[in-house]
Amino acid sequence: MKAYVFPGQGAQFTGMGKDLYEKSATAKDMFGSANEILGFRITDLMFSGTEEDLRQTKVTQPAIFLHSTILAAVLDNSFRPGMVAGHSLGEFSALVANKTLSFEDGLRLVSKRAMAMQKACEMTPSTMAAILGMDDKIVEEVCVSIHEVVVPANYNSPGQIVISGSNEGIDKAIEILKARGAKRALKLSVGGAFHSPLMEPARLELEEAIRNTCFSKPLCPVYQNVNAKASIDPEEIKSNLVLQLTSPVRWTQSVINMISGGATSFIEIGPGSVLQGLIKKIDRDAVTEGAAYV
Repeated sequence: MKAYVFPGQGAQFTGMGKDLYEKSATAKDMFGSANEILGFRITDLMFSGTEEDLRQTKVTQPAIFLHSTILAAVLDNSFRPGMVAGHSLGEFSALVANKTLSFEDGLRLVSKRAMAMQKACEMTPSTMAAILGMDDKIVEEVCVSIHEVVVPANYNSPGQIVISGSNEGIDKAIEILKARGAKRALKLSVGGAFHSPLMEPARLELEEAIRNTCFSKPLCPVYQNVNAKASIDPEEIKSNLVLQLTSPVRWTQSVINMISGGATSFIEIGPGSVLQGLIKKIDRDAVTEGAAYV
């Protein structure tokens, strides 16, 4: 069974999506709709903008979403998912790909999400850090021991976890984890503490938009970040999506559960190949590939 996976923030690159636009009438129409929905020409920024342009929150998240969902759309009959999952932002792409959300509604939610997260970041100085070569349980214990907001944010693969929290909390956690034997503990160049309680203002803002959006019965199960479990129930999917911004991304657990659920190969849809690398670290025998429109 084919499992399709969709990347999150950080996978963007200059020129992304231009080849799709030039080769496919479907892609051209979808990019045109996106410009209208967003109220600015995101295509100009994606196709010829600088790296700095693409790092703007209002651009980054919609750009990755557009690349992923449009690529899935132009694959047409060759796109036959048995299951889907997305990493953080990528969950929205996955929900469009399996027809839970329409392309237009998905884009509106992603745009709303990006702006709400930006506002939350401006309210409280915060950051994230990657911890490598450390057992998850030790990282969790250290986070709990610190009297600041510090939580596990991304369970990316065994021995690779990202923590999220206040600047002071992250500094303290890095110090302790290095002393406990972490191979590496380094701050990430991000605007805030994503997937932590500090995103609560963004969650509240996004919740209203999600509750007011139509979620349909999907074509195939989605394995969601919040609980790493498969779901085909629109209301359950909606509730889990509301919780996503303040909960950890359980990617390791999702991949393990997808394999248990019958996944025989993983195809990454969107920019980059980060997820393929993580999946190989989770299960070195997993079959992975990237999708391309020729």
